[in-house]
Amino acid sequence: MSSIAPEPGDSETSAGPERGAPRTGVAGWFQDRSELVVSVLLAGAGAVVITDALRMSTSFTQRGPVGPKAMPLVVGALLVLVAAALAFDVLRGGRGEAEGGEDVDLSAPPEWRTVALLIGVFVANIVLIDIVGFPIAGTLLFWGAAFALGSRHWVRDPLIAVALALVTYVVFGELLGVTLPGGPLEGVLSWGTATGGVVEL
Repeated sequence: MSSIAPEPGDSETSAGPERGAPRTGVAGWFQDRSELVVSVLLAGAGAVVITDALRMSTSFTQRGPVGPKAMPLVVGALLVLVAAALAFDVLRGGRGEAEGGEDVDLSAPPEWRTVALLIGVFVANIVLIDIVGFPIAGTLLFWGAAFALGSRHWVRDPLIAVALALVTYVVFGELLGVTLPGGPLEGVLSWGTATGGVVEL
């Protein structure tokens, strides 16, 4: 009797590594554990936050039992702990589940333009905050982030960005005792506090 020849695409006879099998070599090891990059980024962010918190000036009057260093130190420590836990899980063989869903195209390339715009917005905020102050730099940050993520409401977006920047500035300065650079608007925004009235926004 003549045997039936297997089809070229038969899974039992097809050559090559199985789907999901670990890759070989140094490059394959890093590809299978690419989540370690996230751990490094989280640990770096936590180290930066902790370093800035320890270098923070406390010459101003502290309000309440919790100083301005407490929250940054807690956030930085949590970032480092999460980074360590993620790295431990990845090194033990844990892998993230691939995103799925009817409206998700897993074959689509990453939106590098959006990522580049967001990075540019954050870098611009870091550069401008000491020059033009937080109210203006924060407005550009919030508006730029909305623009990078696809929002094109030319009236609503800047108004919301201005409101968020001013509210953040007042909350940090008046409630948390953390002085943010005011830039050219510092005199206007601090007028209400200096006169004992409500801060004029």
